[in-house]
Amino acid sequence: MPRLDEHHESVKKALVKDGWTITNDPFTIDFEDATLFADLAAERTIAAQKENEKIAIEIKTFGSNSAYDDLEKAFGQYQVYRSFLRKLEPAREIFLAVSDEKYDKIFTRASVKFLVTDLQIKLLVFNAEMEEIVKWIK
Repeated sequence: MPRLDEHHESVKKALVKDGWTITNDPFTIDFEDATLFADLAAERTIAAQKENEKIAIEIKTFGSNSAYDDLEKAFGQYQVYRSFLRKLEPAREIFLAVSDEKYDKIFTRASVKFLVTDLQIKLLVFNAEMEEIVKWIK
């Protein structure tokens, strides 16, 4: 089992406040000979369409001395999960969850903005103290 991120409970509570139902904690991704674990899975009903919107969330703290070391690991992990989910559950979107503090410090850099766009990384930005989602970036 994976170790819980320090913001795990904050993100979980923020998702629930935003109308999501947590369906898996953690979310197991079984693909061929690999078993991986994203932090959370959630879904909510889209009222107009009467169908469920499904997401997987990988939470990252970006706590090492090098933001780019953290980015390399996080973006690589995100891409592996996204590739497997495309085969297993193509309707499920995956998001990288980052605190608003780290978003402002790291993700506003021009080079990181470029990578997020180029690699098509979807972000969930949350406020850990308020346990609220600040924004979704698709």
